[in-house]
Amino acid sequence: MYVIDAHCDVLSKLLMDPRLDFKDEASGLDVTLPGLKKSKVMLQWFAMWMPEQLENSTFNDVLKCVDLFYSRIANLPEMGIVRASGDIARLAKEGRIGALLTLEGADALAGNLAHLRMLYKLGLRSLGLTWNYANWAADGVMETRQGGFTIKGRGLVKECDSLGILIDASHLTDRAFWELSELTDRAFLASHSNAYTVCSHPRNLKDDQIKEIVRRKGMIGINFFPTFVDETKSVAIERLLPHIEKICELGGANHLGLGSDFDGISRKLFGLEHTGCLDRLSELVGKHYSHEQTERIMYRNWQLYLERELPAL
Repeated sequence: MYVIDAHCDVLSKLLMDPRLDFKDEASGLDVTLPGLKKSKVMLQWFAMWMPEQLENSTFNDVLKCVDLFYSRIANLPEMGIVRASGDIARLAKEGRIGALLTLEGADALAGNLAHLRMLYKLGLRSLGLTWNYANWAADGVMETRQGGFTIKGRGLVKECDSLGILIDASHLTDRAFWELSELTDRAFLASHSNAYTVCSHPRNLKDDQIKEIVRRKGMIGINFFPTFVDETKSVAIERLLPHIEKICELGGANHLGLGSDFDGISRKLFGLEHTGCLDRLSELVGKHYSHEQTERIMYRNWQLYLERELPAL
């Protein structure tokens, strides 16, 4: 069973500690090349997120992450960069793992759309507009005022649409989410968010938000962070199933995938501690869903979405 994972924070860890090694399963990273191979990962998304320890991060820090993406990950013979709609299938035929570059939080763009255009040329294909707090573009879900988009943020959405950069609604406030739905006609996504009615954490998606993403043929990636999965302290891999079922109940069977949040989470689900464990998730999902639906959840929905939504270069 192949796998596509739409969110990890390997690049942030490499930025903070260059001694870590993506090629070494024991290096301290959750996502490693051996783990991706073991779990038959077809495509891994790599987010550029500026950790809170980096006070006053700048666009130069983003460029450092781009350099890490190319020099430490994408240049490996087993890997290949996904920029265009046909790249996933091509790399799969070549027996290589796809790597897709994303940005989590528009903060370091500093309102300069030339930075966005430059990143697109460097391979950026998805943008998460905020992290938890407010930036120059919009409010994140943990911001007290719970606001929406700024004027410049609205321009950012327009520019993303023009370039073909996918927009990620994970971390947005409710208000910003619905403003986004008015600002764009494209099929936006929530790369690493769960169902609020299953676990009432503010980072999770309300039922009407899930329905809106489904309506516009977007995608939702199930997040593995225990805090977003279940309100109890000890959370096992099986607790992902109610989130999968809820999204399916709301019409999302063909708009649901994985967005692990590996290397960005401080706690792990029991039985799903790193990328090398993803075969356990495939087996678990396969016990409750048909083989075809299991394939869709594990990789096929993301593949079809990207083949439709990425630019055809």
